[in-house]
Amino acid sequence: MMEQKVRKLVLFKKRLYEIVEAGTTEDPASLSYDIMMFIAVVVGMIPLMTRSSNCYTLVVDLLTLSLFVFDYAVRIFTSDYKMGVVSYKAYLYYAFTPMAIVDLLSITPVLSFVFPDSTLVSLFRVFRVLRVLKLVRYSKTMVTITNVLKKVRKQLTAVLILVVVYIIATALIIFQVEPELFDTFFEAVYWAAVSITTIGYGDISPVSSWGRVITIVSALVGMAIIALPSGIITAAYMEEITKKKGKHEL
Repeated sequence: MMEQKVRKLVLFKKRLYEIVEAGTTEDPASLSYDIMMFIAVVVGMIPLMTRSSNCYTLVVDLLTLSLFVFDYAVRIFTSDYKMGVVSYKAYLYYAFTPMAIVDLLSITPVLSFVFPDSTLVSLFRVFRVLRVLKLVRYSKTMVTITNVLKKVRKQLTAVLILVVVYIIATALIIFQVEPELFDTFFEAVYWAAVSITTIGYGDISPVSSWGRVITIVSALVGMAIIALPSGIITAAYMEEITKKKGKHEL
């Protein structure tokens, strides 16, 4: 009798996992769950479009929060299937995965009901925006892009380090060349950041000839550096698409 109950629990748990994972047309229950969560994410953004709360936004908050809390609990409960580890460690491993952290942060607004007078209420509201990231699960294209980003994360990290180093170096140079233009070094960093992206808001602009030369060089180098991630991601994306196309043909 006990073995039968355990077996039913295992089957129930496995079925729950199949439902909460991104489904296909072959599994109506899983597909329906995905659609429901997709709608919940979109509808859950509505309260952020209003300045103040009312009875309608409160109902939306309660309903969507209830769904997200349930979703998080079920994903933690079935995380041993997700992680492929039949052990209590699977729950810990899953809890610290990026998407699990997004799920947890996206339900922190529930604390605003517990501590309505807390100064952190505004922060809890902002965390709702993270729910948009949950849509990654329900789009095959987004899943592909996520896999591509994971694949080239080392190259992108290297480019990011290069950008940061270049911004700081340029800020140090311009800070010395245009001492009257910047009150603090942070302003020089801000100028270097908007210059390397070739945006240039115009609120801070060099007045000396050398300062303008540095600005021109920064903008030109910025175009080259900003183009690097695009090339890396595009190449990896095309490789991923080709690989998937090859599997389908087989």
